Amino acid sequence: MAQNPSPAPLLFDRAQLLRRQRRAAALGPANFLLDRVVEDMNERLAAVMRNFNAAADIWTPGEGLRPGLRQPLPSLAHIAPPDSGAEVIPFANASLDLALSALAFQFVNDLPGVIAQIRRALKPDGLLLAAMVGGDTLTELRQSFAAAEAECEGGVSPRVAPFADLRDIGALLQRAGLALPVTDVDRVVVRYDNAFALMQDLQRMGATNVLIERRRAPTRRATLLKMVQIYAERFADADGRIRATFDLVWLSAWAPHESQQKPLRPGSAKASLEEAVKRGKG
Repeated sequence: MAQNPSPAPLLFDRAQLLRRQRRAAALGPANFLLDRVVEDMNERLAAVMRNFNAAADIWTPGEGLRPGLRQPLPSLAHIAPPDSGAEVIPFANASLDLALSALAFQFVNDLPGVIAQIRRALKPDGLLLAAMVGGDTLTELRQSFAAAEAECEGGVSPRVAPFADLRDIGALLQRAGLALPVTDVDRVVVRYDNAFALMQDLQRMGATNVLIERRRAPTRRATLLKMVQIYAERFADADGRIRATFDLVWLSAWAPHESQQKPLRPGSAKASLEEAVKRGKG
């Protein structure tokens, strides 16, 4: 008898994430990454020559995508992020032409499950287009904190969430049964006066540590100062300003439809590469 699959491990404290996003909005949010994603999303949607009548914005923080989108979408439902571990996409099967999301999927506990739900909610030939933080995002901060904790405390605690890479995302899209998957990365390098300024921006993004396994005790002053020192020593430019990397991972795929291009079956080519090379030499 087949057993039910094990539930996805809970990595993120979603209630804490929403509290920090609300606090960021009250402080005056740092939206430069979201603004960049929205502008890029406009360009990507403009390149798709079709109309989308039923669209959903899935968990984009703040006011969502609607204020910045130029693509005419007759219906765009903004789904607020869940405040608990229940990551449910509240749409009937085959009810959406378009599913969008910006800077939300990096905080999903069960990303394979969420993508599978989106796949079921899309109509045939419906599009999923999303951007999430991934790859080598904040690699400088991660390395600096790890070195500082190892030196000052004799161990390392989880401070920055693990990020998915392109291969992981592409495999998830295929596993969910989506067609024509495409992934790419937009790398953004931002410069700051020091690591404290970077951490202030992360607070204003609502993107500080929300790992369930995060250390609850405040960071020791000595560890924090050592991290700032290591960051400046390893990742500063000639003018003394530090670099911070943000990788915006883009993913797009379509619900299968008979009109879509299909890859050729192995061995079905009409001419061989060997014959083409011979003709080229003739």
